[in-house]
Amino acid sequence: MAYWKVLVCFLTVTSVLMSAGYTMLIPFLPMYLIEELGVSTAEVNIWSGIIFSSTFLISAIMAPIWGALADKKSHKAMAVRASVCLAIGYVWGGFVSTPWELFAMRCFQGFSAGLWPACLAIMTSTAPREKMGSCLGIMQGGMTAGGVLGPLFGGVLAEVFGMRMSFFVAAGALSIISLGLIFFVKDSAQPRPKASEQKRGGSFALLKVPVIARMLFAAGVVQLAVMLVQPVLPLYIAELQGSMDNIVLVSGVVFSVVGISGVIASPIWGRMGTNIGFRWALYVALLGGGIFGVVQAIPGEITPFVIWRFVGGIFFAGIFPAINALLAENTLPSERGRVYGLSYAAQQVGSVAGPILGGLIATYSSNAIVVMAHGVVMILLVIFMYLKRPKDVDPGNGMAINAEAFASDDKDR
Repeated sequence: MAYWKVLVCFLTVTSVLMSAGYTMLIPFLPMYLIEELGVSTAEVNIWSGIIFSSTFLISAIMAPIWGALADKKSHKAMAVRASVCLAIGYVWGGFVSTPWELFAMRCFQGFSAGLWPACLAIMTSTAPREKMGSCLGIMQGGMTAGGVLGPLFGGVLAEVFGMRMSFFVAAGALSIISLGLIFFVKDSAQPRPKASEQKRGGSFALLKVPVIARMLFAAGVVQLAVMLVQPVLPLYIAELQGSMDNIVLVSGVVFSVVGISGVIASPIWGRMGTNIGFRWALYVALLGGGIFGVVQAIPGEITPFVIWRFVGGIFFAGIFPAINALLAENTLPSERGRVYGLSYAAQQVGSVAGPILGGLIATYSSNAIVVMAHGVVMILLVIFMYLKRPKDVDPGNGMAINAEAFASDDKDR
């Protein structure tokens, strides 16, 4: 079997473990603060906000730096660094005794960020051009699957062994990833680029390339749209079912349906991008996700709401594989760490801004308007992307732009 085929299998498993390790902790952090760290109920929301946002903010700063180092030194080395540091952070989280210690742990994890961008750089530097879309779609499906399994597995662990056990299991998952990266993955470090290929300079010089700037903007806005609805979704679900009965279980089901449809659809979107061009696949995915994001706010009952969320998840699954493929198509292999670091930073900014904006909208309108705004944001984004599309480039068949293109003017990108 070709190495790239085995690599996509390994990196997909890595994506599942990485995402599950993170998401198995998220639903229980407020309760962890109250029951294990002695935070009062009156202060738990403040502490939760600080502890959640600290990781996003620090990782937004560090991701481009780690990405540049990955291009300069080694994508594999940066992936190992991130996985080992994250494992240490999770062990630390299992032993903390005060909220300030947990805050410090989350800051350390934000500082250590970069595993997912490094994995993307490794895959896009290894996969054949015509298979890149499929590989990225499969990896995205793995991330989505981990997001579905993580909260479920974390809930079982918390119920049977206590909440601290989730931190240790997450550390074990990251340790397995670290060993796999060390002993299995070949170094994807690229040869030093030619002088003609260095004209774009460091990480932030990549922002001068129009298509890269558009994709980074899209990644940040999509993540904002995702996080926009997170603070109000449990309350909106309670409104739809008319009570708070079993709200934790019902919310878990509603959250998971998007993940389930994403696992099914992500590989299909990858192949579609290869066939029709990733730019058009991105337009279709954004438009479908936006339309069904609005539609799901219309029903006044829980069942149709869940159905439309499932359908919307099918479209949403195509967004990030297309963005990642377009970033790969428009960068040299020696720039992949930097560009995926910038993409990760953009998403982290969206992760911070989304819940704040969602909370403000809910305060001055209603939860249903927030859910609808989630779809409206994506519709506005696809309109902007379409109006700003390059006029003189064939959307093509999803094949990567050849290296010689980077020695020419950026006008047609």
